[in-house]
Amino acid sequence: MSQNRSTAVMQRRVEAHDSLDDFPTPPWATRALCRWLDELSRPPLELMTCREPAANRGYMVAPLREAFHHVEASDVHDYGAGFPVADFLFPGPLAEVDWTITNPPFRLAEQFIARAMETSRIGVAMIVRGAFLEGVGRYERLFAVNPPSDVLQFSERVVMHKGRLAPEGSTATAYAWLVWIKGCEDVTRLRWIAPCRKRLERDTDYVAPMVEAA
Repeated sequence: MSQNRSTAVMQRRVEAHDSLDDFPTPPWATRALCRWLDELSRPPLELMTCREPAANRGYMVAPLREAFHHVEASDVHDYGAGFPVADFLFPGPLAEVDWTITNPPFRLAEQFIARAMETSRIGVAMIVRGAFLEGVGRYERLFAVNPPSDVLQFSERVVMHKGRLAPEGSTATAYAWLVWIKGCEDVTRLRWIAPCRKRLERDTDYVAPMVEAA
């Protein structure tokens, strides 16, 4: 029997309920966001703080640290990168940062957005699959009451592999950055990220980031 390779099937990327949703983000995709934010941010990102609460192996943390003054990183699972093990959704006080930026677990993305909005002074950015924008329930719970200020749709595909980061491969899954800038949530602006992988990608991106000092 031949494999069903229709776009609809390939975009599902189904994860088990207890899955860590381990799909590292290519650093160039994070740099694209940072370039966009830096064009509109006053003060510039280099004077701001950021939190990455689903840091994984650090592939998003590294480009964030290129742009921000300070980046706090943690994850609910120890991937061996030396980041503190912490549950971002655990109830209790959490110090505010200027921005929260991450690739959230798909099934917990709404909770990540809510927690990030509570603990971020300026804004929140989440990279999500295109399918995240669909669904009556999600519309009623999230988008109808707290729409993003900007949807940044990649014009070229962002390839994410389960459990590893690699430059090669293809995907039927489309990704976009959802951005909430506080005070600008009334009207959602759809924007496109122009092709930029060749310009923003570096040979060192696919080498495991340095382990954090204990």
